This record gives sequence, C-alpha cells and structure tokens, in this order.
Amino acid sequence: MLLDDPRSDFGDARRRRLGMPPRRVLIAAAVAAVPVLLIVLQIVASRNGFEGPLESLWSDYVGRPKSVSMPWAGLALALVGLSWRRRFVTVGIALAIDAVFAVGRVLLGGSVTIGNGAVIALTGVALVAWFGWEGKDRRNALHAAALGALLILATKVGDVWLHITVMAGPNVLDRYVVLADHAFGQPSWMVGQALDALGPVAPAVLHWVYIELPVAAMVVAAWQLRRVASTGVWPTHYLVRTFLVLGLVGPVVYLLFPVVGPMFAFGPDGHGLQIGDYWPRIVPPLDPHPVALPFDNATPRNCMPSMHTAWATTVFLHSRRAADGSPAPRWLRWGGAFWVLATLTATLGFGYHYGADLLAGIVLCLTVESALRAPERGWDRARTGLVAGGAALLGALLLTYRFLAEWMAEYPVPAGVLVLSAVAAYCWAFYSVWFARTPVPSAMDTAALPAR
Repeated sequence: MLLDDPRSDFGDARRRRLGMPPRRVLIAAAVAAVPVLLIVLQIVASRNGFEGPLESLWSDYVGRPKSVSMPWAGLALALVGLSWRRRFVTVGIALAIDAVFAVGRVLLGGSVTIGNGAVIALTGVALVAWFGWEGKDRRNALHAAALGALLILATKVGDVWLHITVMAGPNVLDRYVVLADHAFGQPSWMVGQALDALGPVAPAVLHWVYIELPVAAMVVAAWQLRRVASTGVWPTHYLVRTFLVLGLVGPVVYLLFPVVGPMFAFGPDGHGLQIGDYWPRIVPPLDPHPVALPFDNATPRNCMPSMHTAWATTVFLHSRRAADGSPAPRWLRWGGAFWVLATLTATLGFGYHYGADLLAGIVLCLTVESALRAPERGWDRARTGLVAGGAALLGALLLTYRFLAEWMAEYPVPAGVLVLSAVAAYCWAFYSVWFARTPVPSAMDTAALPAR
C-alpha cells in the first residue's frame, strides 16, 4: 500500500508475467509482518530488561503515553482520508478521551499528559471504516489510518532498535570519526560553542525543533495529501513513503558503524567512559593511532548516519513542490527550509552528531528519495545511476571515515575538499534529475478521473 500505487501500470498481470506475486498478496504479507515484527521485538526487549513495542503501545492506550506529539501526529495523518465532518467528530472524540484520562491522572496524583485519545480515536477510525463504510470513503480512511498507525509504530520499533545497537556494538568508533571531522573544521565544537554564547532561548527553540521533527513531517504530508478525501486519488509519491523507508534502511548502518557522539565520547555524559571532558570547549588532540572505544550499555550507537538529518532533508525536499510540479506555498517552503537548518544546527550544537554523520545522512536521504520518487517514471538510467551512485558514495564515506581517518586529520584541506566535493556533486546530480526539469505529471494531476 505504501510502496505500490494502485493506479500504476505495474498491475497484477504484469507481475504474473515477471513471476512476481499479485499486489494483494504483497500487501497481505506486509500487513502480517507488522505484528510478527512487534512480537519478536517485544520478546527481545523482555529478555533483555527494557520496554518493548507492545508495552509502549499499551501505555499509549491505557497508561501514560511516552510521547505527547507522536500520537496526535499519527491521528492528524489519518485525518487526511476523512471528510471535514468526520474530521471534526474524530478530533472531538480524541480531545474528550484525552480530557478524561488527564483528569483521572491528576486525581490519582500523576502528571497531565495527553495522547491516549489520539491513539484510541485513530483505532476507532480504522475499525469504523473497515466494518461500516464502503467504496472510496472506506479505502481512503483505511489507507490514511494505516499511514498514521505506521508512523506511531515506527517510533516504537525505533526505540527498541536503539537498545539493540547497544547490544550489538559494545565498542564505538568515535575516535575515528572525530579525526575525520578535522577535515570539516570540527563543526560540532564550533556550533556547540556558538550556542553556549547565545544564551538559553536559541537552544530551547532548537531543542523543540529537534524533538518535534515528526510534527513537521506530518504538516508537509497533510498538505501533500489534502485533496485525497475529496478526489479519492492518492499521489504516487509523498513524504511518508520516504520517511518510513529511511527508518528501515538507515538504522541498519548503526550496527555496521557504531558511534555515540561528541557529548558522550568527549563530553560530560559519557558515564565515566568518555575519552575526556572536551566537548564543546576544547577540540581533543589528534590521536595518531585510534582504536575502538569500549562504551556503556545504555547510550545508543545511533550517530552514523544522522537520521535526524536524513528525515529533516526529506521534509525540506517535499516542502518544495506540489505533486503537479508547481511551487509549494511560500509558508511551507520557508518552514521546510527553517526546519532543516534548525535541525542541522541542533544535531551539531547539542553534541549529538559529528559533521561526518550529517554528510552520510544527506547522502542516504537523497539515495532513498531517488529510489522512490516519481515511480511512474520507471527505472531509467538517471534513477539507476543516482541510486547506485548514492549507495556507493555512502559506502565510500563509511570506509573513508574508518580506514582513512588519520589521513583526513593529517591533511584536512585536501581531504575535506575531496569529501565535500563528492557530496556536493551528488546533490547537484539529484537536483538536476528531480528538480531542474519539469516533472512527469503524477496521479494528483488526474484527480478528475473516477477512482477505481
């Protein structure tokens, strides 16, 4: 449902000719895989003493939600498949349920937290649509509800995966990455010192932007899907597809290249295992013979690549244009630009990432976006080249950071020029293929056609 548009010409007949299973079979398999994955991760979490996805999901329904904004972001995404009347009714029910839960918590001496109502209302929409609605209303509601649910479930899976990165990577490679970052001018130390000099307001704003990235994604996705309820036609590509695929692909690299970040490996949050108290005041001295650093069993190894950078770049790309290729509203374009710049500043200024992480995140985003964008165009030479080139460049970056870090630190200018030029060239190639030309008309341009 997410990766195959029902109006594409890649139908079941063509699938049979290529020996592929019908689309309905693939959808059923994908739907069945979700609970299996949640159960497996819950077993892993229970055996290792941390909260699993089913426990976290249960808290969203009847306990204290782990996130306030995520349930409501998921519900907001589900609303794009409903009529305006049904949207108002759904939001009203969600607010009423949240109010009841909030009052109950206060009476029991707990804190005021919302989110239960959004999850319950989203579930209710799916059930009512499945059993009570028909035709276009049913299809749109179920499709949108699935997107909202996947957005919430993805965060549950991600939380467990962070624990798995700790189990899989007892040693981290921060010594190598900090050497590689000499070629980029140690941006984490530079931005961290700048934020310290700005006072409390700027860091507070950046922290909010950083943690509320899903809300920005929801706003852009809701704008892209705003005509779905009235036309019954879904665009062939939209932000949620890239967002979810990045969440599947990117964290795999955490296992291959475990890194914890400057504030942990070189700062005060290393639980006694940090190399020293350097960040952000003092750039650590060059280590000519770096080795892997044994680290604690609590800090996630989730730096390489920077997924916040990849996701924020996705928000930026999808805030540029409408599905028909026309410019997006000015408020959305400025909002997307602000969000990506603020996110990049936060990732560096709070010591969460090195500059090398951000470059890898950008390349990963553009590679995945190239694989998914404009599916009606097919796998022509340009798309194939971008995807293959992006995968090769990401692999080259990881190998360079690991095996040429000493050389990058010893010769920072030529190393920095080479790496930055390669990334810039790939960005230019991406722009030339997807933005410099008039895009192929998408399904949203044929909204007048009856939905099948």
